[in-house]
Amino acid sequence: MQRAAADVPAVAWSDRFPGDTVEPTHPVTADYVLDHCTPADGLLQDLVAETRAATGGASRMQVSHDEGALLTMLTRLVGARRAVEVGVFTGYSSICIARGLADGGRLLACDVSEEWTALARRYWERAGVADRIDLEIAPALDTLKALPAEADIDIAFVDADKGSYPAYYEELVPRLRPGGLIVLDNVFLGGRVLDPAFTEPAHRAMRDLNALVASDPRVDAVMLPVRDGVTLARKR
Repeated sequence: MQRAAADVPAVAWSDRFPGDTVEPTHPVTADYVLDHCTPADGLLQDLVAETRAATGGASRMQVSHDEGALLTMLTRLVGARRAVEVGVFTGYSSICIARGLADGGRLLACDVSEEWTALARRYWERAGVADRIDLEIAPALDTLKALPAEADIDIAFVDADKGSYPAYYEELVPRLRPGGLIVLDNVFLGGRVLDPAFTEPAHRAMRDLNALVASDPRVDAVMLPVRDGVTLARKR
C-alpha cells in the first residue's frame, strides 16, 4: 500500500542521496533509455571520446546522447529555422540542434571559451553543419541583449552558468515566436534545488527560475526528470 505524503518523514535530499550530485533516474534505467534511443553515429561517439580526453572531469558538462536526440527531435517538431544555444562547450548539443533545423535554418551559438569551441568547430565541420552555425564568443547575456526585439526565435537551449538562467530566460522568452520553445537544462542542479539546505546563489537562482516558469502566463511549461532535469516552456 502506498503511503500518503503526510506519512513520509521529512528527510533532506542530501541524506537520502549522499554524495556530490545525483540524477533522478536510476543508472539501470538510464542505460536502458540509452539502449532504446536511435544510436549515436560515429561522429558523435568520436566527439564524446575526444571531449573526455581533452577536458577530463569537465566532460560531464556534455549533454548525454538521449538528451541530444531529444533536442534534435524538438527542433524538428517545431519546424525551427532560427535557434539559439546558450552554452556550447565542445559542440555536441549544437550538432544535435543544427541537424534538426529546417532548410535554411541557422543556430546562434553563444559561449565564452575559445579553447572548447575550437573543438566544437572541428566537429561542426565534420558533421557538415558548420555553415548553419554562427558562433559568438562573448558573455551570452550581452549577445542576447543585442538581438533584435522581434519575436522570431523558434527554439532556444540554455545550458550555461546556472546563476544567470533567470536573466537568459527573460531575454529569450520575449524573442520567442508564439509556439516557440525554450529548453532549460540542469534544472535540478544535481538534486540540490530540491534540498533547502543548499543555499548558494546558483541554487537560489534556479529555484527562483523554476518557480517563475511554472507560474509564467507567457508560457506553458513541463519539467521532465530527464538526466539532471529538463524544463520545456512553449510560448503561448
